[in-house]
Amino acid sequence: MSPLVFSHLAPAKVSEVYESYWRFAAERQAVFFRRSRAEASPWTQDAVISTYKFTNAYRASDRVSQYLIRNVIYREDLPKNPPEVFFRILLFKLFNKIETWELLQSALGPITFESYRFDRFDEVLTRAKAAGKRIYSAAYIMPPGSAAFGRPAKHQNNLLMLERMMADRLPDRLAQARSMQDGFEKLRSYPTIGDFLAYQFVIDVNYSEITDFSEMDFVVPGPGARDGLRKCFVDPGGLNEPELIRLMADLQEQEFERYGLNFESLWGRRLQLIDCQNLFCEVDKYARVVHPHVMGKTGRTRIKQKFQPISTRVDPFYPPKWKINDKIRTIASKLRATG
Repeated sequence: MSPLVFSHLAPAKVSEVYESYWRFAAERQAVFFRRSRAEASPWTQDAVISTYKFTNAYRASDRVSQYLIRNVIYREDLPKNPPEVFFRILLFKLFNKIETWELLQSALGPITFESYRFDRFDEVLTRAKAAGKRIYSAAYIMPPGSAAFGRPAKHQNNLLMLERMMADRLPDRLAQARSMQDGFEKLRSYPTIGDFLAYQFVIDVNYSEITDFSEMDFVVPGPGARDGLRKCFVDPGGLNEPELIRLMADLQEQEFERYGLNFESLWGRRLQLIDCQNLFCEVDKYARVVHPHVMGKTGRTRIKQKFQPISTRVDPFYPPKWKINDKIRTIASKLRATG
C-alpha cells in the first residue's frame, strides 16, 4: 500500500519513485560537485547516472545555461542595456545550441542588436543547414512558425519573431513586469511560444539584470515533468501539478533528512521551483530503468542519450545577484593551492 506523503496532505499518496526523486537529486548534485572539484572518475556508484545523460539538479548548472550566463548575458565586451541583453538571450535560446551561437559569432563578429540584419543571419544559418549541420538543440522543440510569419525555414520565422519582440519593446515591458507570471504571459503572447517555452524563456531572461523575480514565484511543468509527477504520486490528494512542485521545494530539507541523504545545496541556494520541475523530468527518465513497471502517460521505456563527459573543467558562474560567485572563487583558489 502506498504511504501517505504527510498527514496534513491526506489522501495524497506516493509511489516508490517518490523516494528515488530525492535520491536522484542528492546523487546528481554530488556528481556535479565531484566533477567541479576535478575528482577522478567514476563520480558515482549509481549505474544509471553513470551510464545515461541527465541534467544537473540545478538548471543553472547545466552546460548550456552556464554558457548562456557567462558568455552571452555577462560578456564584458558586449552592450549591457536591456534591449541588447534580451536580444542576445532570445537569439541564443531560440536555437539553444552553443555551436549555433559560435557559428553566428564566427561569421558575423560580436553579436548585437544594433548590427543585426535579417539577411546576414539568415545566410549563415541557411548555409549551415545546407552543409548538414544541426542548428537547433534537441532539448526542446521550437515550432516552425510558418503559419505566423510566412517563411519556409524555421530559423527565418524565429528571427522574424525576435524582430517583432524588439519592435514591441518587449525588453522594456519585461523590466516593468510585476511578477514572473506577468513576464511569462508577455512572452506567451507571441506566436509559436507555448506555456513550456514561455516559462523557460522567462527563467533565462531572469538570469540577467533585466528582471529580478524570485524563482520561487511561479512554475509551469513541462511534458517530462508531468510524467515524473504521475510516476511519483499515485494520488495527488487534490493538489494540482504546480502545487505538487511547490510542495517538493518547500519540504526539501525535511525529505533529504528523512531519507538520510546528504544533499549539498548550490553554495547555500536551495532548490528552486524551476529545479524541482526539472528534477521531475529527470526522474521520469531515471524511473524508466530503475522502476520500469511504473509507467508514465507517454509510455517511454528507454533513455536515449548516453553520458559522455566533457574533459574541460570550468569554474561555475551564476547570476551575480545570487551572490554565490565569490564563494565559488574562494573555494576554487583553496583547492588550487592545495592541489
